[in-house]
Amino acid sequence: MSDGGETRPPRAGEELDAARLAAYLGEHLPGADGQPIALEVEQFPGGHSNLTYLLRLADGRELVLRRPPVGSKVKAAHDMGREFRVLSRLAGAWAKTPRPLLECDDESVLGCRFYIMERLRGVILRKEPPPGLSLDPDTARRASEAVVDGMVELHAIDYQAIGLGDLGHPDGYVERQVRGWTERYGGSRTDDIPSVIRVAEWLAAHRPESGPPALIHNDFKFDNLVLAPDDVTRIIGVLDWEMSTVGDPLMDLGTALAYWVEDGDPEPFRGMRFGPTTLPGMLTRAEVAARYAARSGRPVDDIVFYFAFGLFKTAVVVQQIYYRWKQGLTQDPRFAPLIHAVGLLCDRAAAAIERRSL
Repeated sequence: MSDGGETRPPRAGEELDAARLAAYLGEHLPGADGQPIALEVEQFPGGHSNLTYLLRLADGRELVLRRPPVGSKVKAAHDMGREFRVLSRLAGAWAKTPRPLLECDDESVLGCRFYIMERLRGVILRKEPPPGLSLDPDTARRASEAVVDGMVELHAIDYQAIGLGDLGHPDGYVERQVRGWTERYGGSRTDDIPSVIRVAEWLAAHRPESGPPALIHNDFKFDNLVLAPDDVTRIIGVLDWEMSTVGDPLMDLGTALAYWVEDGDPEPFRGMRFGPTTLPGMLTRAEVAARYAARSGRPVDDIVFYFAFGLFKTAVVVQQIYYRWKQGLTQDPRFAPLIHAVGLLCDRAAAAIERRSL
């Protein structure tokens, strides 16, 4: 795995007990000889939810460790066993899956459950292309098309055949998601933001009928995709499966659209982008939806609902992260201004609902 940048020493309060980890890996990592494994631990600085670490072993191997965030109230959203199981089942069916290596459910090791997977090296596109990489309009367009096509591939996988038929409960999925995320907001609310309530009420009153269910990622965006080092229009890995389930695939598309900031969007919204989607040549949100419909054969008539829900859900995720910071459960300074993003996201959802367009 690569986060598209340098790793750093773990943040204060997010350190791992390297000695206990080394002993555990020596006993359980495939190929280990029972002796503690000499290792160095660094942290990938990106991401706002589950914590991700780089383990450099003395023999030259590099592994990635995933664990829940410190102080999270939402246990179901950070189920390491679930995430490991999805990767394990999917690895043999989809080449874009990082290979999982080891799951630990013994919380005495690090104070939480965690798992280990391979490090997948490649390019990850964030707000700005990494130094030395120039995305001309043609390359940008093909890269954005690859994102849509990758999602279509995922939704076409026979999740029953790979043993994930019991991963989720697709019947009533949309209704449960709207209700559940509304309840999560109530459980982590810190400020009075009127647009959050307005959007939640509209979503509850305008739920569409779901089409055939699929395995969905629920966080499909540029900075969760590892691209080939020699061809950034080719996806070689999809990361961060913590919210994956079986449900309405248009919910996956709606979340992706919520992250898909266009060049013509208002400046505050553009500043919140997670990828280079404002570059010349990138597909617009309308083009993303149209390509998905054409490639998947699924109608997108209710796409405004799914887009608004994607924005609302993202706002609630941000609110939960801000809540952890507000309660002093994390000292990460990145989280202090996140409350402003909650309002911006829901204001954006309300505007899309009003104009009935992306």
